[in-house]
Formats: sequence, C-alpha cells, structure tokens
Amino acid sequence: MTDLPLVLLHAFPVDARMWDAVRAPLSERLRLITPDQRGLGRSPLPETDREPSLDDAARDVVALLDRLELDKVVLGGCSMGGYLTMAVLRAAPERVGGLVFIDTKATADTPEAAQARHDLAARVEAEGAGRLAETVTPGLLAEKTRADRPEVAERLRALIATQPPSGIAWAARAMAARPDSVETLRWADVPALVVVGEEDGLTPPDAANTLVETLPDATLVVLPEAGHLTPLEDPAGVVEAILGWYPA
Repeated sequence: MTDLPLVLLHAFPVDARMWDAVRAPLSERLRLITPDQRGLGRSPLPETDREPSLDDAARDVVALLDRLELDKVVLGGCSMGGYLTMAVLRAAPERVGGLVFIDTKATADTPEAAQARHDLAARVEAEGAGRLAETVTPGLLAEKTRADRPEVAERLRALIATQPPSGIAWAARAMAARPDSVETLRWADVPALVVVGEEDGLTPPDAANTLVETLPDATLVVLPEAGHLTPLEDPAGVVEAILGWYPA
C-alpha cells in the first residue's frame, strides 16, 4: 500500500479546492489525486435521463483511474466523498488497496434526511448557491472554528457559492438515493483510516466508531475542536493522521 497513489474525493457542496491546505504536505510524500466530482468545480454534469446516483459518479472515478493507468489506489473522501468511496468499493473493489474515511458514515439516509436533501436540491435550483452558502456553513464547522477563525467560514462560503446549482442539486439527490454500505465495508479487507472531528454534528464520532467496528482493519483518529470539514478546520491534523497511518 505504501507505493499506491492516494485519491481523495471532496465533500458536499464544495469541490477539490477543499484539499488545498493538505495538498502540498501530502504531495511531498505521496502521489495525490484530488478530482472534482461530476457537476461540481470544473467537472461538467453529463446530460442524462438517469436518476441521480452515486453509482454513476463511481464510474467516473474508475474511468479516471483507467485514464491515469492506475490499477489500484488508496481511495478516500470527506463526507459525500466517503459515500462515493463506498460506491466505488461496491463497483470495483479490486481497484482499492486502502481506504481513508473522513467525517462520513456507512448508513443510508433516513426518509426524513432524504427528503431534506430533495428539498435542498429544489431550493438551490430556485435560489442559487449563494443563499445555500449562508444557510449551511454554520452546520459544517465547529463552533470554535467559527468563533476564532472566521476566515475559514468565509472560505467555505466562497467555495459553496461558486458551485453550479445543477451540480449541487444532482449530488444532493444522488446522496438521498444511496444504499446502506455497512455490509460492503464489512468485506473490505484492506487497511482503513477513519478520521472524525470531535465536534462533528453531522457524522459524529459515534458514526466513526461504527465504521471502525465494521471495517476489518481500521485505525481511528479523532481531531479535537474540529467539526464536519476537518480538512478545512484542521488540515495539519488530517495530514498527520494520513501520513502516520500510510506506512503502516
């Protein structure tokens, strides 16, 4: 595994720029690949009549590995990026030599949570991404981050506000439709790292503990005073966690 490239998939509703603060220190030790997912950042949203599904986004990831001629990688992601990692693991487990899960969970949405995603999709299509940035940013960051480092919140708002509403809506609907992945992870016989912010209110440490208990070979790192987007809130902690685990 130590010779494999690391592919990190970003969270919702941002793009690969969320990895900016970790990219340089990780790239000193690893080959790092951080793509924009379909419809977000610089990746277009394909025209299709298919219902939004992370399975299609997973095929995008596999196609990227094919283009880069990478037979196997360490694959991971933050929040939605973790859900997409699980979709890739279902579709092409032979391409995955290690897993990194950051502030994510294995279970599917409840009916209420799925409906909230559909409501968000309709709202962003009607109002645009700027309004969404103002409403969701507080819930994505720890209270201490918002109070002591307002520049992090401003950076997050800017990342969200620049996303295409169609891409945000597609991703929200795809996440709402995702299946439970607990059994998929139970058979993921590769090393795994699970990172979670201590103050993550969306996928809290309990969800991270469930991942660790489910995965056959998992290491848990809890980052203090961080919320749901630890790569933005504590990039040094995320880098230390990945580099400390990778050689193992």
